[in-house]
Amino acid sequence: MFDGLQNRLGAIFAVLTRKGALSESDVEHALAELRAALVDADVALSVVDDFLAQVKPRAVGAEVIRSVTPGQQIVKIVHDALVQTLGERNETLDLGSPPATVLMVGLQGSGKTTTSAKLGVRLQTREKKRVLMASLDTRRPAAMEQLKVLGEQGGIATLPVVAGQSPAAITRRALAAAKVGGYDVLILDTAGRQHVDDALMTEVTEVRDLAKPHETLLVADSLTGQDAVAIAKSFHARVRLSGIVLTRADGDARGGAALSMRSVTGAPIKFLGTGEKLDALEAFHPERVASRILGQGDVVSLVEKAAETVDKETAEKLARKMKKGEFDFDDLAEQLRQMRRMGGMQGVLGLLPGVGKIRNQLDQAGLDDRMLKRQEAIVQSMTKIERRKPDLINGSRRKRIAKGAGVEVSDVNKLLKMQRQMADTMKRMGKLGARGMAFGAGGMPGGPPPGFPGGRR
Repeated sequence: MFDGLQNRLGAIFAVLTRKGALSESDVEHALAELRAALVDADVALSVVDDFLAQVKPRAVGAEVIRSVTPGQQIVKIVHDALVQTLGERNETLDLGSPPATVLMVGLQGSGKTTTSAKLGVRLQTREKKRVLMASLDTRRPAAMEQLKVLGEQGGIATLPVVAGQSPAAITRRALAAAKVGGYDVLILDTAGRQHVDDALMTEVTEVRDLAKPHETLLVADSLTGQDAVAIAKSFHARVRLSGIVLTRADGDARGGAALSMRSVTGAPIKFLGTGEKLDALEAFHPERVASRILGQGDVVSLVEKAAETVDKETAEKLARKMKKGEFDFDDLAEQLRQMRRMGGMQGVLGLLPGVGKIRNQLDQAGLDDRMLKRQEAIVQSMTKIERRKPDLINGSRRKRIAKGAGVEVSDVNKLLKMQRQMADTMKRMGKLGARGMAFGAGGMPGGPPPGFPGGRR
């Protein structure tokens, strides 16, 4: 998300930061470019005007123009304005006393049913809440079945379907079931339409009045851009939204909806849907998002992802091997799987500072999830003994492995070189002891692992 805006802003600020001193005309030109970038990113015009009204007085002030590092000062001003526009802090769900009701609203096709299941999984796994989900979409029987299937996949209870009931009747039954069953949270997945209409709003309002929800969340497709902002305004006017969930954030390179919605509705963005899997729902942190937009990365989110996905026992096993200076292809395969669990190559790179500046080079180098899959296929084509003893892999074995993985021998050679470099790094770290472990691991101050972006070749 925000790739297009990140590239445009990166180019603007690169010009400013290269200059030792800035004139007022330099700043005015940069602000004009900034306005154009925001408009192209599909940010609502009213939000663009408000944003620049925050930035301009500070950016053209004498304090910045005469500063030793004026370019960096302007980046800081824009960062602060972005944070204020996006909401300043992460807004968590206000669930109150159980059973807390969460009403999910939005148009058909926005990802509302999938998001309901994602939210249920998040609440149940991370916050240890007992969750019940109920579909109120009586116009699309497939939606009820979809929620049931997603509930089974995620281990979330769903209200049994009773044919012929109205949304209001289902709401009453769900409220009673949540109370009797001792559930902490009840998620109500309402029906949607292809467009905002009176029938949709009347139905949602009736359900809201019955359920008296603790949270009313609008699920909006970020790819719809300006339309998503108009949809949010319509729903907020009728049912008073408490928050917004933007879906398909991983496919939106512009980010205009995210930058506009809070300003237009006053309702905070609480979550971003970043993929199809049931765990692909991220809390929305304005300051971290602002840092991503400005190419400063989001190391906090990266560390959180690692903490959530890493298996403690596997990590301890690898740490013991690292102390002995050992690193074989079984270990490398586990690292590749870990990378995929954290969102793949692009997901990880997108959170690293400065990557936006070299994105073109990374794309040309083929550093994407297809590379991870090729590398995993190569490892899987090895025998168990070859994985544990890479030195056994001679020319004929390389040809056999390449054929089994459907790649060129040169690809096998590259992976063997990468494994050797990582093994050498582990040996050096083992010799350095605790100090080496602290400053040599991939992504730590010692630098990225060899074979990965920024690592040694």
